[in-house]
Amino acid sequence: MHPDLAADLVRLPSLLRSVREHAAAFLDGLEEREVVPPFRGSQAAGLPERGSGLQAALVDFAERWEPGLSASAGPRYWGFVTGGVTPAALAGDWLTAAADQNSFSSLDGAGQRLERETVSWLRDLFGLSREQEGTLVSGATMSNMVGLAVAREWLGERLGVSPAEEGAGALGAVRVLSGSPHSSVPKSLSMLGLGRASLVLVPTLAGREAVDPVALEAALEQADGPCVVVANAGTVNSGDFDDLRALVRLRDRYDFWLHVDAAFGGFAALSPESAFLVDGMDAADSLCVDLHKWLNVPYDSAVQFTRRQDLQVRVFRNTAAYLGPDAAAGPGPAGAGTDRVHRTPENSQRLRALAAWFTLRAYGRDGHREIVERCMACARSLAASIDAAPGLRMLAPVRLNVVCFTLAENPTPARLAALAGKAAGRVFLTPTVYAGVPALRAAFSNWRTTEADVRTAFETLCESVPTDTSGA
Repeated sequence: MHPDLAADLVRLPSLLRSVREHAAAFLDGLEEREVVPPFRGSQAAGLPERGSGLQAALVDFAERWEPGLSASAGPRYWGFVTGGVTPAALAGDWLTAAADQNSFSSLDGAGQRLERETVSWLRDLFGLSREQEGTLVSGATMSNMVGLAVAREWLGERLGVSPAEEGAGALGAVRVLSGSPHSSVPKSLSMLGLGRASLVLVPTLAGREAVDPVALEAALEQADGPCVVVANAGTVNSGDFDDLRALVRLRDRYDFWLHVDAAFGGFAALSPESAFLVDGMDAADSLCVDLHKWLNVPYDSAVQFTRRQDLQVRVFRNTAAYLGPDAAAGPGPAGAGTDRVHRTPENSQRLRALAAWFTLRAYGRDGHREIVERCMACARSLAASIDAAPGLRMLAPVRLNVVCFTLAENPTPARLAALAGKAAGRVFLTPTVYAGVPALRAAFSNWRTTEADVRTAFETLCESVPTDTSGA
């Protein structure tokens, strides 16, 4: 064994205590830390020929790289729908790295069994029926891609071909209909060989990002054969929701696969005050929910559900003798016992279920409901303050946890960038465009966020409003 490895192995308990103390100090300083500090640069170093062990690496990291890290785990990082990491999820993630499992095969199946339990808890958390089979993946992009891959195979089933065997070209032209699709949807269509051009944007309701059911029905009437509909449960700009019940009723009359992108909106199911927004979600043919958003587990983690795991296995089947009899013979009937190697693009995947398992076990439905309801209340509070502020104005009502607003006068991208940049030390916001108007958005999903953070952020925004109205 290399002497540096041998020395670190002997000292591992004390070294891990040093890392623990360093991590605790970082987390303790989140509220005072600049939310997005200006990049001060670190001179790129070459690969060392001879290392100096873990302790020296920790010191080097702390000096050169840590000062530039954002407080993305903290309470005022609102530019993306980004949760932090609950204490229990942090413990689960540390243990994930320590155990270093690749739980894709029943030949070493403890991790798979833990994932199945975790997925069953998530299914209950979101109010889904047992017909929805789930698998953990890396994030909403991968979850949407898996759902659309299953949809692609369903299209083939309807047309008497198998894209998994014959290629996407066997389908001919494909239509994917959506009102306000997330950017991961065209990206997924590109990766799946269906092409970005297969995405057809359907008109939305007036002043909304929700699809117009009447316009969607008209598009379905024009469709030549089966198609795919991507519904939104929580849009990026304003947290808007399609009327899922109306879409389910349309599916009773038209031949389409219903995929619901509920990356953060699925968490509306946790609260009685917002659960109506996801009525009908359980009827989806496939469903995407991000866990590193409102569940507050570490990046990267999401869950995808589908009612047609048999088609999912047909797409992602991975056959090799070394994987064991199940793989060599090919997967049997779909169900909870199907090895996860046959269910996602990734053969290699860390035991990301453990962080979710820990936070669900530690805080239960009630604890996570409280996080959701507190974040919704904070979003409403910020919106009310912006409504009353002379230099700012709201662009959309708060439907869940996203606040979309702009400058009251001359809201140019440059002036909004100046506002966001000046405020970035205390609150992180990202730019967008809503109904053609340049805007900023704040998304609440961190378990640490409180009303005090809303007050701090609002005061910062008021102080940061540009005085120059020329638009330069």
